[in-house]
Amino acid sequence: MENRERAKELLTGENTLAIVSAQGEFTSTERGVKPLLRLLEEGTDVRGGAAADRVVGGAAAFLYVLLGVKEVFAPVMSRRAEELLLSHGIGAAAECFAERIINRRGDGPCPMESAVEGLHSPTEALEAIKRRAAELSAQEKNSEKSRNATKND
Repeated sequence: MENRERAKELLTGENTLAIVSAQGEFTSTERGVKPLLRLLEEGTDVRGGAAADRVVGGAAAFLYVLLGVKEVFAPVMSRRAEELLLSHGIGAAAECFAERIINRRGDGPCPMESAVEGLHSPTEALEAIKRRAAELSAQEKNSEKSRNATKND
């Protein structure tokens, strides 16, 4: 079975990401760009592989460039992601192309998309993504502290 077809097959149930390469299969149930950042941080070799991801926007596309995959499939992909992938020689396929990826609440742009808007360098994008991820993590922790403090009052 071709890597692309196997990756698409693995993108079922809880899995939000699947990458199949000569080095093996990787799947994740994490949302957003978290699993891609983890692959980069851990130095996991997925070069030349095929990825299937639930949603691919510009931020994810930059990370796929850095990971060195050969092709990316997504049920939903932004036009910017398609453009970035193709410009780096990576195949891009989707069931639906969107002008923008929206946030999980559905009331604005995806924060990772906003973080890489106007950037053209994958390395610069990685730094912007890491900064935004740290900001979102800090906001989430502060929100949780506030909720816990309210419960205890």
